[in-house]
Amino acid sequence: MAKASSKLNDTLATLLTQIYPDHDPAALARQVVKAFWPDDTKARGRGRALGNTLWSEADTLVITYGNTFVDGQHKPLDLLRDFLDRYVKGVISGVHILPFFPFTSDDGFSVTDYCAVNSQLGDWADIERIASDFRLMSDLVLNHVSSSSNWFSDYLQGREPYDKFFKEALPSDDLSEVVRPRTSPLLREVETASGPKHVWCTFSHDQIDLDFENPEVLLEFLRVTRLHIDHGIRIVRLDAVAFLWKEIGTTCIHLPQTHAIVRLMRVLCDYAEEPVVLLTETNVPNAENLSYFGNRNEAHMIYNFSLPPLLLHALLSGTSVHLNQWLMRMPPAQLGCAYLNFAASHDGIGVRGAEGLLSGEELGSVINTVRDFGGKVSMRALPDGSEKPYELNITFFDALKGTIEGGEDAHQIARFLCSQSIVMALEGVPAFYVHSLLATHNDVDGVEKSGMNRAINRHRWDYGELRKQLDAPETVHAQVLTAMKERIAIRTKQKAFHPNATQFTMQLGEKIFGLWRQSLNRDQSIFALHNVSDEAQVVPTLSINLIEGEDWYDLLTGKKLDLSDGVLTFAPYQCRWVSNVK
Repeated sequence: MAKASSKLNDTLATLLTQIYPDHDPAALARQVVKAFWPDDTKARGRGRALGNTLWSEADTLVITYGNTFVDGQHKPLDLLRDFLDRYVKGVISGVHILPFFPFTSDDGFSVTDYCAVNSQLGDWADIERIASDFRLMSDLVLNHVSSSSNWFSDYLQGREPYDKFFKEALPSDDLSEVVRPRTSPLLREVETASGPKHVWCTFSHDQIDLDFENPEVLLEFLRVTRLHIDHGIRIVRLDAVAFLWKEIGTTCIHLPQTHAIVRLMRVLCDYAEEPVVLLTETNVPNAENLSYFGNRNEAHMIYNFSLPPLLLHALLSGTSVHLNQWLMRMPPAQLGCAYLNFAASHDGIGVRGAEGLLSGEELGSVINTVRDFGGKVSMRALPDGSEKPYELNITFFDALKGTIEGGEDAHQIARFLCSQSIVMALEGVPAFYVHSLLATHNDVDGVEKSGMNRAINRHRWDYGELRKQLDAPETVHAQVLTAMKERIAIRTKQKAFHPNATQFTMQLGEKIFGLWRQSLNRDQSIFALHNVSDEAQVVPTLSINLIEGEDWYDLLTGKKLDLSDGVLTFAPYQCRWVSNVK
């Protein structure tokens, strides 16, 4: 077992006292160290100091399933590696491969074995090859496990230690305040060796919630985390972590023990020799989401969940008012922390992040427009038994076919590129869903075949057909991928786009969404200006406050700006990144 410093042991013991007050914290701390640092690994002598060295302006991520590309001949992970090497290497630095483990449902998020790679995708060697060239993110699906897993099978049969691994409740318990993202019944009755039990199912009856009140559950996931790190994982995504701890009679979301577990995992990552980043996935209103930074001692990164719905509203409505208001109230990420910015994900466009930021009427207009463009809407259950929109299921590219007022138009590509340019310009690390990079259309057949709304945004490309599309410059897929790569490549060279570089929101009217970014050493300024409307716009240079006597360049065109007429012009959805450094 690795020898831990006294400071590490003391820190762990303090956290474990908060989580498990009825256990011996010192003994449990030793078990934690043994789980995370077995015999052949070692902890750092001291925790990694708070700073901004775990990421830089060169960091970008692509989000993809392991089987996004198939051809019936090669392993999907081999095809994914070929795609990454052939089309994005040198431009995109990291890849999030969505759950690549054996599973039974929810496209991978109902895991049967956390220590194996789904054989239909490949094996650990394939994962390691990708990790050797790209910063690799994996999912730690720690709230629940598949009902077909060995863990749950052992629970049903009363075998230790799994007989105490799952959260139980009674139908008579007060569960009225429980916050959930689904509409299915919360409890599932199962027959066990000791009689009928009711197990907790936050997401579905195939996804049985684990009981973290049992410290053995936490220790097991620390062993899994170490295994993933040893196979090259460098970003650990804590899936659905907000629901981790349950107490009857409460909301069962964001409970203090959940935050303490995140803090404990942050400590372990900071003491790891490997540069491991901890990322929390909490699709909740903005203030709740921000809480997972803690006091610079929880997640290294959090998803910017308010961004996708506000960004979509801005581009569909032609006004950045709400995007501006939200960003003006957003604090800069604390030292040692960063935002993960994204527009689209495998789950669609969550709308919980817009709560309190868009009115019901404004969100309703977005929903109606998304439906007009072929999208679906998934609901969540409220404590009173009613339902409320939870996410919009549509590809982000097709969500921008037109506007709320005008319907479909000829600006789809320009509108989409504007949306992604905003993601690139914001404080934080940008992440792009693979179907956004490829301008994939709605997979209507996938929805019909699976009966699942989310399938609309999870198309599986025949890899040979995709390559034909990307090799033909006139296709929308080739046009968008080429333009995205060009802009990402420009972005990754700008010190002012460091994830922690200074950011101020500019007030340039509701049609122009503008940011001022300044590099950490203050050498570079970028005024990132984006026309979110379908009308041409003019911005007086005085309103941008460009420093006289300096040359200014539009990074997206590579040209020096002629400011003699005192204005900058913008075509519909045009973006300009105005910098004093070429």
